[in-house]
Amino acid sequence: LGIPFLRVFMSRLALLRLLLPAALLTFTASAQADAHSDVAALIQQGKTTEAIAQAQSYLAQNARDPQMRCLQGSAQSAAGDTQAAITTFTLLTQEYPELPEPYNNLAVLYAGQGQLEQARGALLQAVRNNPSYPVAYENLGDIYLRLAHEAFSQATKLQGAQPDVQRKLSGLRPLLQP
Repeated sequence: LGIPFLRVFMSRLALLRLLLPAALLTFTASAQADAHSDVAALIQQGKTTEAIAQAQSYLAQNARDPQMRCLQGSAQSAAGDTQAAITTFTLLTQEYPELPEPYNNLAVLYAGQGQLEQARGALLQAVRNNPSYPVAYENLGDIYLRLAHEAFSQATKLQGAQPDVQRKLSGLRPLLQP
């Protein structure tokens, strides 16, 4: 498609900026913090295979650690294994339904696949869980922009180029560019 799904998700770096902060929740022990920081650094350096291996090694001993599991999902996504990342984040939403970050991360992945209604639903849950989560609100706004563009485009297909609809489409196009 000529218009990106979401302007904040146009590059891998933009994707990582959204996923990594969500993955880095507060830590209690310094060894745990070091393991999390090491995996996060590997992801930022583009060493996703190493990041996934370190996350899996850590999770073999700490299987229920939501922070590391979130990092694992981020590494999977950065490595291009979208389905594995979706599985990781979906399991996190099932086991920790109160956390907003896995829902936001799922929304990023769904939006990247063009599944805008699923992305919207995940983001609505993220903001219900944390009404002070600005990234989720920004992403939700981007989803609504894309949905509006699709609706106005469909209206044009059905009724031709009506001036009001064309004006609205023209106004949305710059907002959807990176």
